Formats: sequence, C-alpha cells, structure tokens
Amino acid sequence: VLQEGSKGLSYINMGDLDLGQRLAKKLTDIYPDKKICVLIKHEMPSGVAMGATVLEAFEKAWNSDPLSNFGSVDIFNDSVEAGLARLLCESPRNVEVVYAADYTPEALEILATRKVLRVVKMGAPLSAPVIDNGLEIKRVAGGLLIQKRFDSKIVSADSVDVVSLRRPTADEVEAAIFNWTVACFTRSNAVVIGRKDKTHGIGSGQRSRIDSALNAVQFSRRGYGPEGCVLASDAFMPFPDVVELAAQNGITALIYPLGSVRDQEVIDRANEFNLAMIITRKPGETDSERCFLHR
Repeated sequence: VLQEGSKGLSYINMGDLDLGQRLAKKLTDIYPDKKICVLIKHEMPSGVAMGATVLEAFEKAWNSDPLSNFGSVDIFNDSVEAGLARLLCESPRNVEVVYAADYTPEALEILATRKVLRVVKMGAPLSAPVIDNGLEIKRVAGGLLIQKRFDSKIVSADSVDVVSLRRPTADEVEAAIFNWTVACFTRSNAVVIGRKDKTHGIGSGQRSRIDSALNAVQFSRRGYGPEGCVLASDAFMPFPDVVELAAQNGITALIYPLGSVRDQEVIDRANEFNLAMIITRKPGETDSERCFLHR
C-alpha cells in the first residue's frame, strides 16, 4: 500500500482488488500485448476495456457506464502515468482505490493530492506466474466449502464453435471471447454485452437471465449503447427471450453454452433474426463450458 487515504483499505475493497486482479490477469494472459483496465464495484465488474495505453483503456472502460463506475476500484496491468493519474483524481469520479503494476514518480505526486484515495502497487507483474493453490474457500455455518477455482478455456477462435446458419465475423468472434472472459468474473446470472475491446453493458446477479440481459442493455445506454455488440451469457438459455431482446436492440451475435432441452428452439429463433450463435466448446466436442460465479 503506497497511500492509505483517509479510511484505509476495507474488507470490500480487498474483495474488489482480488476479483479485479484475477480478471486483469486472465485478460493479460489472453492479450499479452494489450493494456488492460478493470473497474470493479461491489465485487462485480462495472467496466472493462483494452487499449494501446492504460489511459486509453481507462477512458474506454469508464465511458461505458459512468454512473455504475462512480466510486469504483480501478485495476491496471501496467504503470500509471501522470495523464491517467489526473483523471483518477477528478472528484466527480470518486475513485476509491487504484491498483496497478507500477506508478511513475509524477503520477504518485498527483495521486497524493486526493487525500481519500487509496493507492496500491501489485507485488509482481500480471504476466508473472500465479503463486496460488487454485482453490476457492467459502465459509458456511458449521464448516467450509472448498472447490477448485474455475479457469475458462475459451481463449481463442479455436476454442468455440458455431450453431447458427450465419457464421460470425472475425470481429464478432474476438468480441465474443473478450466478453465471455468478463462474464466468467461476473456474478451469475451474468450477461455482458460489448465489442472486441470493451464492455458496453454488464448485467449481473439477477435471479432471472432475462433480467440480467435487460440490465446489460439498460446500462449500455448510459455509454456506447448495445448496437453492433456481442452478448455473452454465462449459462444456457431455456427460452428465446434473450435472443429476441438482443435482436430488438441491434446486437448481432451471442456466445453461450448449450445445455437446455430447448436449445434448437432458441437457435431457430436466432436464425430468424440472422444472429450468429457462438457456443463455448471446440468443434467436435459435446459439452459446453459454463461459468457460474457466486461470491
């Protein structure tokens, strides 16, 4: 911790840092040449983007949903420089914590002018191997639940298959992989819509999948909008309602796992809208990857 601010790091801050670092690490592994920005609120991503610089990535992520991003914990996979530091200190953003691989001396001087801000430096670059036992532990009454941590295998165009009549474009496939990765770190039911370099809207933690999809579309309207996006759903779709919502809002493709008895009905409905349906399994495999984050 380089700067404790006026409050110090809270319990929730630490959870936000953990989730944000894991997501930034995964994206860094998939896109080693990109600068990554992950904005976290209440242990859920609220904006995620990639760029040629961390400043570009931050501006993309922030502008996706400025309302949700207010008061966020902001994670970067590279060094924070003066230009970015000035934006992070703007009081209307109310950034709580900045967590980055490094900081320039000038950036630290600028960040120090915002007394409530907490500034934390990573112990190692996100490109370094993880030192971890790979287990998730959750406390329940009378004991502990322990399971192996989920790690998505959807990392390239070779990781997915297509079940729709229309084949996705290369950009749609890239967007599918990026937004599926974000969905894997978003509380279920998770629906993430976006392009190949940034999220546009994130719906999370709803009991119904259609509600998460509605939230994702609604939140995207605060920034870039849903048109031309790919929608990532963390689990299968038992009804065509999400497909219909996607088509009504200009979304062009979806990525999701199969697994419903109504899979073909959903695919047929997508074909009526000329949507590309990308599934989370390699060609020739029978089981789709699913991700249900609960934390």
